[in-house]
Amino acid sequence: MRKTPASSPVPLLTTDGDDVGIAVDRLESAAQSHDGHRNASQVPQTEPCAVDAATLQQELAAQKDDYLRLAADFDNFKKRTRRDSERQATAEKDAFIADLLPAVDNLERALASGQSSSCEQLHQGVEMTWQQLGQLLNRHGIEAVEDVGRPFDPHRHEAVSVRHDPRQPDHIVLEVIQRGYCRDDKVFRPAKVIVNDLSHSPGARHAG
Repeated sequence: MRKTPASSPVPLLTTDGDDVGIAVDRLESAAQSHDGHRNASQVPQTEPCAVDAATLQQELAAQKDDYLRLAADFDNFKKRTRRDSERQATAEKDAFIADLLPAVDNLERALASGQSSSCEQLHQGVEMTWQQLGQLLNRHGIEAVEDVGRPFDPHRHEAVSVRHDPRQPDHIVLEVIQRGYCRDDKVFRPAKVIVNDLSHSPGARHAG
């Protein structure tokens, strides 16, 4: 016996008197069934790649638009912040100058009346102006520091000279040459001072 190439076997003719027409019909039916399976397997399937690529392009375009809008918003924010900072700095300078002008006026009046006033009156006028300037600095957060009698601190003091005074402790500030100022407990300007140094002979000498 021999088998057909179809997927299902077809009975062959025998010499026992099988009907020839029935056998032929079976062979044709088997052949048609085999061709149908082959044609179905050769039908092209729609690939999802084209659809996925279009979707990704749309998402990429949307993300790019979002990024551009975000970049533009951030740039506008930086410009607005810079303008606000400049306006605030200008306002603070204007306020300081407005507070400073009365002290300048007092100095001008003191100088104008210097020839007709006594030394004591001139001194009083200058002292009042100095006090007014101190109040101005206080309003802007700047405070003068009293350093005489305090231990020398290299973060707050600048030693311009040393002196030998056995009546005072070693490394004590004996004299302030230029007053120091602080703002919010931070040094705004260190004071220039003379420091007591008991390891040297009497007399003052310049530091460094």
